[in-house]
Amino acid sequence: MKKMPKFAIILSGCGRSDGSEIHETVTAMLAIAEDGCEYDCYAPNIDQSAVINGITSEKMEEKRNVMIESARLARGEIKDINELNLGEYDCILFPGGLGAVTNWCNYAKAGMACEVESSISRVMEEAHKEKKVIGAMCIAPVVVARVLGKYGITVTIGNDRSVAKSVESVGAHQKNTEVEKACIDEENRIVTTPAYMLAKNIVEVSKGAKSLVRAMIELANK
Repeated sequence: MKKMPKFAIILSGCGRSDGSEIHETVTAMLAIAEDGCEYDCYAPNIDQSAVINGITSEKMEEKRNVMIESARLARGEIKDINELNLGEYDCILFPGGLGAVTNWCNYAKAGMACEVESSISRVMEEAHKEKKVIGAMCIAPVVVARVLGKYGITVTIGNDRSVAKSVESVGAHQKNTEVEKACIDEENRIVTTPAYMLAKNIVEVSKGAKSLVRAMIELANK
C-alpha cells in the first residue's frame, strides 16, 4: 500500500505582486488535500523587499513581514522556515508569485546573478541532498534553478524564451510545457508547472496544480 506523502509548502507573502500567488497556492493546497495528503506552511521571517499596491502595481511606503503576510494564505497556521525539519516531510512545494523573485531572492533586479535568501537556499539544497521531491510553480522554478542548476536539473517556466535563457545560464535545462501539465525530472526528483506563466484563468492553474501534486506524490512513492 502506498503511503500518503506529507508536504511542506514554502510561501513568500500573500498576493501575486509581492508575495505568493493566491490562486496557485490555494489550488495546490486543494490538490494536496483532495489526494488525501497533509501539508504545513512555512515562510522566511523577514521583511518584504517592497509592498506593492495590488491594483496599481505601484510601490507603497510601508513595511510588511513575509511570514505574517503568508499567514493570510495559511489561515494563521504558519511557521518560520528555520523551524522546518525536512525529516518530517516527503515533498517541498514552492508556489509562484513575484514574492518568489523579490522576497526569496533578488532575481527581479539582478537576474541570475541574484542572491537567494539563506533559508530558502538551505532548504532547497538539503531537500535535493535528502532526495525529497521538490515542486515549483510559475516563476518559482527560476529560484530552484539558481540554487540547484549546478546539478543539471530540468524545470519549466512555460515557454518564455528570455526566462528560459536565464535558467539555462546556470546549468539547468528548461522544457516547454503546456499549462495543465507538469515537467518531471525523475533523476533529481523535481516537478514544475507553468501556472500563470501561461495560464489565462484559475481553471488552467488548478489543472496544472493537480498535475504537479499527483506527479510529486508518485515520485515520493518511488
